[in-house]
Amino acid sequence: MFGRIVDIQVAPYFPPAGVRDLADLFQPRRHQPYAMLLLSGGELDCAGYSLMGWDPFLVLTAKGRRVLLKGPTGEKEYQADPFGVLEELLGSLELPGASPLHPFSAGGMGFFAYDLKNHLERLPTTAVDDLRLPEMVLTFPRRLLVHDRGENKFWALRVIYEDGSGRLQAGEEGMWPGDNTLGTYLVGALKSNFTRPAYLQAIRRIRDYIRQGDVYQVNLAQRFSFPLQGEAYNLFRRLFALNPAPFYAYLNCRDFLVLSTSMERFLYRQGDYLETRPIKGTRPRGRTPEEDAALRQELALSPKDDAELSMIVDLLRNDLGKVCKARTVKVKEHKRLEAYQNVYHLVSIVTGKVRPDTSHVDILRATFPGGSITGCPKIRAMEIIDELEPQVRHVYCGAIGYLGCHRNLDLNVAIRTAIISKGEAHFAVGGGVVYDSQEEEEYDETLHKGRTLFRLIEEEGKWGEGQGVKVLLQSPPKPPSQPV
Repeated sequence: MFGRIVDIQVAPYFPPAGVRDLADLFQPRRHQPYAMLLLSGGELDCAGYSLMGWDPFLVLTAKGRRVLLKGPTGEKEYQADPFGVLEELLGSLELPGASPLHPFSAGGMGFFAYDLKNHLERLPTTAVDDLRLPEMVLTFPRRLLVHDRGENKFWALRVIYEDGSGRLQAGEEGMWPGDNTLGTYLVGALKSNFTRPAYLQAIRRIRDYIRQGDVYQVNLAQRFSFPLQGEAYNLFRRLFALNPAPFYAYLNCRDFLVLSTSMERFLYRQGDYLETRPIKGTRPRGRTPEEDAALRQELALSPKDDAELSMIVDLLRNDLGKVCKARTVKVKEHKRLEAYQNVYHLVSIVTGKVRPDTSHVDILRATFPGGSITGCPKIRAMEIIDELEPQVRHVYCGAIGYLGCHRNLDLNVAIRTAIISKGEAHFAVGGGVVYDSQEEEEYDETLHKGRTLFRLIEEEGKWGEGQGVKVLLQSPPKPPSQPV
């Protein structure tokens, strides 16, 4: 059933005049089921490449223990641990040597929902699964484009796959069928699954747990929802224009869409090199240069944010140590201050050298979900999250990216991420709570993080190609007094 990859064809691609990035080239493909775009923006050192893939030879989806593998010869269903099926599939597709094109030339693109944690640990499952969507979607594309942003070069790739019966599956011919006309979108009123008092009470409950010695830190999030009709890709492109970041993603999962505007790297692997980049600590950008500088310095000197980041760094050093050679796990950089359009963040870089014969799934089992969006100790923090958050997180706080066939992977932490399903968009924002946290400040931090999307939602109307956008919102909106 799994088959194998028999060839990868790589050629330079010369885009039409006026093309700026892969967002332009993906546009005609956006409606195609399982077409996926991993888009990088900004100037950070982790934003060097963008990728897009379509025309899959295999698609792996999972919900609970029901795992479906769709291929050219049909569909097979497993009742199994999805990580086990994934490991077997990746093992059959693994290729020797380095990728013929950096950073990625063949493999799976898609997402891992936060709720896959339940296959890794025995955890409570009392939060409501109201969306009832797959917890894993990985597509293995036959056609790819890679944009080297540093050199501004584009490369086209074609993966030749042989199915389990020995038949070659070369995939579709031609590059750009599809609709390149970008339509408008309409949005409705914003709603939250927490009232403000309930969110503040949840923070107080976490501080009680910390006082009792259960945990040191817990990441708490609230989920916002709003009706969305029309062209979701238009919304995605507006978000990228307003606030570019290294780990944007637009995933067409056939029956629903995932839009991610993340700036946080969860895992990066090239051969035996492994890296994670946790983010902790946030301040809004100031309205004047003087206010901006003051907020930047406040974050850099904050003992609370320093402690929050240091705790997560220690947790991730321990997670990487499960799959890395002894004494190779290092904190390469600590408390780097990164600037974005709306916020400042503190970032650390933790690296290690992977032990021989370590698979991608070994790494995921040791580290998933990322410690920066759970808290520590991780298992107790996840139990408290399930207790306090009304709905399951789904892809939020999971991971989005690729798992390559050449011992290479790159996954984001799926923050600033929306799911669009059945005419509704859902996105969550949160932050780490420690004993010194102030309830009102933690609540306001979630609004600062969602400010770019709030701005577009607050227009409550259309935005079309060629039209200007009037920014009506000068500060983050207040969520409704009643939950959804």
